[in-house]
Amino acid sequence: MPKDNPNTERYITIARACLKAINDTAEASGSREEKIQAVYEAIDSAFQAEFADYRQSVAIMATVLERIASGQMEADKAVDLARKTLEQQPESTRNSLMH
Repeated sequence: MPKDNPNTERYITIARACLKAINDTAEASGSREEKIQAVYEAIDSAFQAEFADYRQSVAIMATVLERIASGQMEADKAVDLARKTLEQQPESTRNSLMH
């Protein structure tokens, strides 16, 4: 992944979590299925943590869009609300590709 890609750090964090889970389960006791499940859970946890900002930002923006779409706001107030919402968006979610 190119270093200038905004998701490089996320990718590295998730990859490290996966490798750690693989290493941790390699020497641990338990069935093959249990070890595979532990790796899957580590991958899921890493993804959940890395994309929490996106989910929160999307939820906020959906609420704002619902208010604007209700048609009960004047156009200038709707524009102002949209701008304020975009300004409050976490830096990690601005102009970044998710994949």
